[in-house]
Amino acid sequence: MKLLVVDDDRMLLALIRQSLVEDGFAVDIASDGEQAEALVFINDYDGIVLDLVLPRKSGLQLLQQMRREGRTTPTLVLTGRRSKQDVVRGLDFGADDYLTKPFDLDELKARVRALVRRGGASRAEQLAIGGLILDRRRRQANVGLTPLRMTPKEFALLEYLITRSNEVVTRTELLDKVWDLHFDPGSNVVDVHIARLRAKLRQAHARVHLGTIRGMGFILTARESEDQESA
Repeated sequence: MKLLVVDDDRMLLALIRQSLVEDGFAVDIASDGEQAEALVFINDYDGIVLDLVLPRKSGLQLLQQMRREGRTTPTLVLTGRRSKQDVVRGLDFGADDYLTKPFDLDELKARVRALVRRGGASRAEQLAIGGLILDRRRRQANVGLTPLRMTPKEFALLEYLITRSNEVVTRTELLDKVWDLHFDPGSNVVDVHIARLRAKLRQAHARVHLGTIRGMGFILTARESEDQESA
């Protein structure tokens, strides 16, 4: 899942980004309202963490503009203002949740996970293919009763591939949806993670095939048996 985090406190921004990346999210960042506006209207985010007090354009202005133009991206607002009136105003402008500063990073991550889960009625809590079950709430994957040990980024990669199972997914698409703006499109990071994930799926005897379509991308499909697959 891909997030946008907006805050003018660059130290806090870096801290939030690192915490969410460690939780398996791809995270873009912005430090002012106009920069955030440009990103919001170019990219399709699964959630936004938005400070209300920003230079060049306030968080409330950006949120109001998003909602006015029909963008329903789930949004959690951060605010140093503790008055009930400010909280109500943010919710009235279209925020889905709020968190007052200072806050605990674990609470922020929990709220973001809940926010993304509520982002669409069609978002299933569990995904399954070829005996492989992905639990989005617990961030766990199992082949039968056997846990599949993965890094947060491997989990995010597998999650996206399952949602697009039986379809070819390009490297560019994976960079956009699973990684963030900091990665060079020419990097081999996708291929490295695909190779690691493929090896783990084979080792766990998952009845899936993670194939490479040369010149196009990758495709995840179910297999009827545990016979040896080719890359």
